[in-house]
Amino acid sequence: MSSTMRKPEIGGAFDCVMPVRWGDLDALNHVNNTIYFRYLEEARIQLFSQAGMVIGENRLFLLAHASCDFLQPLLYPSTIVVRQILTRVGRTSLHFDTMIACRDNPEVVYAKGKNVVVGADPGTGRPVPWTASELADFASCFV
Repeated sequence: MSSTMRKPEIGGAFDCVMPVRWGDLDALNHVNNTIYFRYLEEARIQLFSQAGMVIGENRLFLLAHASCDFLQPLLYPSTIVVRQILTRVGRTSLHFDTMIACRDNPEVVYAKGKNVVVGADPGTGRPVPWTASELADFASCFV
């Protein structure tokens, strides 16, 4: 396998930076728990986009698992960093540990969880193995 066709390395991280919006808050004046899943979703979409993958064109990306432990409340205004750490590359899946921190204080983790994404055929919805090219495209996104 050439260096341009490398596989993503376990432990590689992809960071996505985004603002906390005022509308993300709940009646208790902190980010609503459901919004954390939106942040994780946006980070996944940014990863696919950076890898050059157009969802639905040649492949669907199905979320097979999502979990989130809420460690402390996020407040407005903040800029967050959603970190996805690759923990496993399956035949048709990618497994991530996820963390949400504030950009100004990245050592404080506000939430952590896990995501599993399965690549599937857009016509049938059935899982399809990753190609060497797709894995190389993903590998280019992780540091």
